[in-house]
Amino acid sequence: MYFVYILYSSKLNNFYTGLTQNISKRVKQHNNKEVPFTSMGRPWQLVYYEVFINKSDAINEEKFLKMGKGRERRRFLLKNFIAKIKGS
Repeated sequence: MYFVYILYSSKLNNFYTGLTQNISKRVKQHNNKEVPFTSMGRPWQLVYYEVFINKSDAINEEKFLKMGKGRERRRFLLKNFIAKIKGS
């Protein structure tokens, strides 16, 4: 199985979208500075994930969520979470 996931950093007030086969291990890697791109945003919080059987479908979804219309979809998927962080 393949996971497309979205993390949130309150330190950076930013989201990160990624792809993995082992979601718990990958989140730990992000939080243990094992992923250079996200090392400054610790701690990262897992706020969303989708599961795919097919790797190519997961890759396509990850790419989509990082581009134009996909960003709109990401905002829709996370609207309750975004409202919560804006309200705090």
